[in-house]
Amino acid sequence: MMNATRNNLIMTGHGLKLTEALKAFIQEKTNLLFRHDGRIIRIRVELGMELSRESKLLFTARGILEIDGPVMVVCEKSENAYTAIEFMVRKLDRRLRQRHRRRRYKRVHPRAIDLPADLPKTGRKRVLSRTGEAFTFA
Repeated sequence: MMNATRNNLIMTGHGLKLTEALKAFIQEKTNLLFRHDGRIIRIRVELGMELSRESKLLFTARGILEIDGPVMVVCEKSENAYTAIEFMVRKLDRRLRQRHRRRRYKRVHPRAIDLPADLPKTGRKRVLSRTGEAFTFA
């Protein structure tokens, strides 16, 4: 099991200071992602605070997951910072599972390749087994 270390988890706060409790919560939640997929290079979590039109504080959790392939970016807004982080991690986890499912499906169900060239048909093929018997294949 791989733990989120200082090198592969980056936490930043925009417009607010990240407390130790927030940092521990982010670390705990992102460890789940590292446990699901060992090929994760880095996760950046950006937590921001903004004022909505209704004069309410909104916390924005933005997760950027760097993995071999396209980078995954998700954003979640909530009135509670912990809720925003929780939903952001759930979205990233869901995307990781979808990505894994698609890759597994493509690996098990390869597509046929359509070659533009006219290839000649081969004749019958004779193969000898280890015992010396001859088998004919079409």
